[in-house]
Amino acid sequence: MRSLSRRELLAAAAASSAAVRGAPARGAAGKLEIWDLHCHLEGFEGNTPGEKMAAMVRFAGRVGIDRLCVFMGYPFDYDPTPETMRAQNDQVLEAVGKWPHRAFGFVYLNPNYPEASLREFDRCVRDGPMVGVKLWVARRAAAPELDAIIERAAALRAVIFQHTWFKVGGNLPGESTPIDLAALARRHPSVEIICGHSGADWERGIRAVRELKNVSLDLAGSDPTSGFVEMAVREAGPERVIYGSDVGGRSFASQLGKVMGADISGAARRLILSGNLKRMMGPILRAKGLPL
Repeated sequence: MRSLSRRELLAAAAASSAAVRGAPARGAAGKLEIWDLHCHLEGFEGNTPGEKMAAMVRFAGRVGIDRLCVFMGYPFDYDPTPETMRAQNDQVLEAVGKWPHRAFGFVYLNPNYPEASLREFDRCVRDGPMVGVKLWVARRAAAPELDAIIERAAALRAVIFQHTWFKVGGNLPGESTPIDLAALARRHPSVEIICGHSGADWERGIRAVRELKNVSLDLAGSDPTSGFVEMAVREAGPERVIYGSDVGGRSFASQLGKVMGADISGAARRLILSGNLKRMMGPILRAKGLPL
């Protein structure tokens, strides 16, 4: 299959985008629906969560992105206290609350505080509008402290997203690799978990989780190098690959380029850009009465 040139990619994105400030048009001929798994408020201009979110929506509209999954407030905190967790989740609640037709919130939790994390999950997901869980670098995914969080999230079919990375100079204390995530996934074989960044060193990351049918691969954050998407589809199958950008640390356009320029089928591209995430999020969205 022929890859799209940069000119063709930008033309397709421009054609698919509706008004910058509103929801992208649906049902338009040739429109690829796009859901972005991986978005942060940090990195966008604005003095409030609402202002940052408005900037994110404006840029997303330019390239035809329909929905945005937003997690973690600002400034980033590697090992947030319960008070910081709550404050950052309040920032996300404020941001996505202004754009219910465009954005979903994931609750940011810290397994170093298991009981506080469960209370925060209940506040934001069970009793609130959030639909997923974000786990970052405070505690490695292989640790048993994550189990109660995974079980609580799975009971409500909340999406579970775990950051992973292979760093040449060594990971941060508590920072997971895909190998750590694989250990967690094996302990919870019936629970779907997303491998954030595919480990960044994606060739190693894909190999670490490819045999685990309950693990999906997030494409976000790394440079848009040729071959990443093709390997993920080949090794894990297109049903386990999900588009994300990692804005505001990366641009929507560079990360979309990975998928739009990949040598994959049109059916695989549709699954990666929205189909897989819609399937994963469908149960909790329906339970909360939120639109798909």
